[in-house]
Amino acid sequence: MIPIIKSSGDLSRVFSRSQFNRDDVNASVKKIVNDVRERGDKVLFEYTEKFDGVALDGKTVTLTEKEIDDAVAKVPTETLEALRKAKQNILAYHERQLKDGDTKTVNGRTTGFTFRPVSCAGVYVPGGKAAYPSSVLMCALPAVVAGVKEIIMCTPAGKYLNPLTVAAARECGINKIYKVGGAQAIAAMAFGTESVKKADVITGPGNIYVAMAKKEVFGYAGIDMIAGPSEILIIADETANFKFAAADMLSQAEHDELAMSTLITTDYDFAVKVRDEVERQLEKLPKKQIASASVAKFGTIIVVKNLDEAAEISDRVAPEHLELCVREPEKLLEKINNAGAVFMGNYSPEPLGDYFAGTNHVLPTSGTARFFSGLSVDNYRKRISIVNYTADALKQDADYIINLAETEDLAAHANAIRVRK
Repeated sequence: MIPIIKSSGDLSRVFSRSQFNRDDVNASVKKIVNDVRERGDKVLFEYTEKFDGVALDGKTVTLTEKEIDDAVAKVPTETLEALRKAKQNILAYHERQLKDGDTKTVNGRTTGFTFRPVSCAGVYVPGGKAAYPSSVLMCALPAVVAGVKEIIMCTPAGKYLNPLTVAAARECGINKIYKVGGAQAIAAMAFGTESVKKADVITGPGNIYVAMAKKEVFGYAGIDMIAGPSEILIIADETANFKFAAADMLSQAEHDELAMSTLITTDYDFAVKVRDEVERQLEKLPKKQIASASVAKFGTIIVVKNLDEAAEISDRVAPEHLELCVREPEKLLEKINNAGAVFMGNYSPEPLGDYFAGTNHVLPTSGTARFFSGLSVDNYRKRISIVNYTADALKQDADYIINLAETEDLAAHANAIRVRK
């Protein structure tokens, strides 16, 4: 049963989330990444057979058009329709993120910036018990909006390849789908192999091995973030619905045994109702075992004196998902500084963001919302600075530049200006 704690009590359950500090995982991932970098396809296929039980080679690692057709044919018409409606919303939202370049000229001195998309984006999509076709849309469509010409995808085939994952890839215009997963797939996209194309940016969720592999390859390729287990924090006052709050807590708890579900409320009676309702709703969940383990270890209800205190605790947590189930959510939002995504009011539950509203569901976790943002078009574009001086403008500023360069003992820098005077 979820504990109810006063804000003055021990809140270590809320601040003790996993930060991927397991040495055994790190050592294993480092070996896999280095093996793939040094031996390419050969070791990639060895690891795929070892971990996924699938024997692949250079001819079978990529899904054929027939395999894609067969998979898409298995998706019910109504599910494809839902997928396409979600696609429209996601595209529309991310198109609003596009920024034009800018230049400004003052007395012969032009400075500015422009944007260019990366050449190839790599999308990772989990398989097995955590297969999320919606993540295909969330990762690929911002790349489409950014103007990326080539998008590749890695997803573990195992004994079962999710047809909706394949259908989502086709809807997004993904160029190649590789039947590999895990840390070895991240390494393959980062370095390239004989069969897998090298990507400039790698995005998408995954387990701890995938997350640590992204950390390991950062610098060889760009990454979106290093994401941990899913999180939700709900701030509720007396106007909230206890059944809604319980359902929303469980919506994240069913993801993973390490997922964190937290409620902060000003009303103790409401806290009790939510706690009891979670127990009732748990009994009906297909993933009861996972959700029960999650709420037992990381589920917490905190009772506070007022919403100011609730906002302060929330900012310290910096949750992935934050729901403001209060009378005036817009007013409370002004006091929130750290969150991956905020859901306003009693009728904006977190799954709206997971699937349909259009906002991206690839979000910072483990408190990193203090300094990271969710996946966006900017992850797939580079901002390039532009400098254009006339000869007269450079001569006017030359002595200042020479002075600064020589102060740093960089004579060649100074000379590159001096020869133009």
